[in-house]
Amino acid sequence: MKSRDTLVRLKKFQVEEKRRRIVQLNAMITEFTRLSNELDREITTEETRANITDPNHFAYPTYARAARGRRDNMVASINDLKTQLEEAENLFQEANEEFLKAQNQEARDRGAERMVDIMAERQISDTAQIYRRNA
Repeated sequence: MKSRDTLVRLKKFQVEEKRRRIVQLNAMITEFTRLSNELDREITTEETRANITDPNHFAYPTYARAARGRRDNMVASINDLKTQLEEAENLFQEANEEFLKAQNQEARDRGAERMVDIMAERQISDTAQIYRRNA
């Protein structure tokens, strides 16, 4: 069952590819969260230095305003990545189920092939016994 073996290897590759995507998305979420937290600290530091915490105040620090924009973009990216992660996890589950089905089918096929071999050996053995009796 060469084609079945190829199918199992393909399904396994697909599962591993989906797993790598999940790991990559988790790493990106972690990194973006770290960067967002760092921007929060910088905003707080700048607001404390200027003693102005209202972003609508005319003298609000320019750097804090820019950092807020970057942080907001980072949070939006994190939310988008979380959506992608959920989707990737669903695709991983589907790919894993397909892989397990293909693997089980291959095992059944191998079991059927062994059974055919055993039956053939029994038939040869039975035929040999019949010839010995008749001889």
